[in-house]
Amino acid sequence: MSKADDQPSIRCPIGLFAEQERQISRLTLAINRAETATDKAPWAQELIQAVDVLRACEAHDESSSHCHLCRDLAELRCKTAALVIQASKLAR
Repeated sequence: MSKADDQPSIRCPIGLFAEQERQISRLTLAINRAETATDKAPWAQELIQAVDVLRACEAHDESSSHCHLCRDLAELRCKTAALVIQASKLAR
Protein backbone atom coordinates (compact mmCIF):
# COMPACT_ATOMS: atom_id res chain seq x y z
CA MET A 1 0.00 0.00 0.00
CA SER A 2 1.44 3.35 -0.95
CA LYS A 3 1.30 6.51 1.12
CA ALA A 4 -1.33 7.88 -1.28
CA ASP A 5 -3.57 4.92 -0.38
CA ASP A 6 -3.30 5.82 3.30
CA GLN A 7 -4.92 9.20 2.79
CA PRO A 8 -8.62 9.80 2.19
CA SER A 9 -9.26 10.45 -1.47
CA ILE A 10 -11.95 13.01 -0.74
CA ARG A 11 -10.42 16.47 -0.62
CA CYS A 12 -12.16 18.51 2.03
CA PRO A 13 -11.49 22.26 2.01
CA ILE A 14 -11.85 22.48 5.80
CA GLY A 15 -10.23 19.13 6.71
CA LEU A 16 -13.37 17.77 8.31
CA PHE A 17 -13.51 14.61 6.22
CA ALA A 18 -10.02 13.41 7.18
CA GLU A 19 -10.65 14.21 10.83
CA GLN A 20 -13.93 12.29 10.94
CA GLU A 21 -12.64 9.50 8.70
CA ARG A 22 -10.12 8.47 11.37
CA GLN A 23 -12.88 8.13 13.94
CA ILE A 24 -15.25 6.44 11.47
CA SER A 25 -12.58 3.90 10.51
CA ARG A 26 -11.93 3.11 14.18
CA LEU A 27 -15.65 2.63 14.86
CA THR A 28 -16.13 0.51 11.73
CA LEU A 29 -13.31 -1.74 12.87
CA ALA A 30 -14.94 -2.07 16.30
CA ILE A 31 -18.26 -3.02 14.68
CA ASN A 32 -16.57 -5.61 12.52
CA ARG A 33 -14.73 -7.12 15.49
CA ALA A 34 -17.80 -7.35 17.72
CA GLU A 35 -19.20 -10.86 17.74
CA THR A 36 -22.93 -10.28 18.04
CA ALA A 37 -25.40 -7.75 16.72
CA THR A 38 -26.04 -6.67 20.30
CA ASP A 39 -22.31 -6.03 20.80
CA LYS A 40 -22.16 -4.08 17.54
CA ALA A 41 -25.05 -1.71 18.35
CA PRO A 42 -23.23 0.73 20.68
CA TRP A 43 -20.43 1.10 18.13
CA ALA A 44 -22.98 1.65 15.38
CA GLN A 45 -24.65 4.38 17.42
CA GLU A 46 -21.30 6.13 17.84
CA LEU A 47 -20.70 5.72 14.12
CA ILE A 48 -23.97 7.51 13.36
CA GLN A 49 -22.88 10.40 15.58
CA ALA A 50 -19.51 10.61 13.83
CA VAL A 51 -21.13 10.50 10.40
CA ASP A 52 -23.71 13.11 11.39
CA VAL A 53 -20.85 15.61 11.75
CA LEU A 54 -20.14 15.16 8.03
CA ARG A 55 -23.82 15.26 7.10
CA ALA A 56 -24.22 18.58 8.95
CA CYS A 57 -21.16 20.23 7.42
CA GLU A 58 -21.86 23.92 6.95
CA ALA A 59 -19.09 24.22 4.36
CA HIS A 60 -20.86 21.79 1.99
CA ASP A 61 -20.48 23.06 -1.58
CA GLU A 62 -23.13 21.81 -4.01
CA SER A 63 -20.76 22.37 -6.93
CA SER A 64 -17.97 20.23 -5.46
CA SER A 65 -17.77 16.56 -6.44
CA HIS A 66 -15.73 15.96 -3.29
CA CYS A 67 -18.53 17.36 -1.14
CA HIS A 68 -21.05 15.20 -2.95
CA LEU A 69 -18.91 12.09 -2.42
CA CYS A 70 -18.46 12.93 1.23
CA ARG A 71 -22.18 13.44 1.78
CA ASP A 72 -23.13 10.31 -0.19
CA LEU A 73 -20.62 8.20 1.73
CA ALA A 74 -21.89 9.63 5.01
CA GLU A 75 -25.47 8.76 4.06
CA LEU A 76 -24.49 5.20 3.15
CA ARG A 77 -22.60 4.73 6.39
CA CYS A 78 -25.52 6.09 8.38
CA LYS A 79 -27.92 3.66 6.71
CA THR A 80 -25.55 0.76 7.33
CA ALA A 81 -25.15 1.65 11.01
CA ALA A 82 -28.93 1.97 11.35
CA LEU A 83 -29.30 -1.57 9.96
CA VAL A 84 -26.82 -2.85 12.55
CA ILE A 85 -28.88 -1.22 15.29
CA GLN A 86 -32.08 -2.65 13.87
CA ALA A 87 -30.51 -6.13 13.78
CA SER A 88 -29.51 -5.80 17.42
CA LYS A 89 -33.12 -5.08 18.35
CA LEU A 90 -34.26 -8.19 16.51
CA ALA A 91 -31.64 -10.28 18.30
CA ARG A 92 -32.96 -9.39 21.76
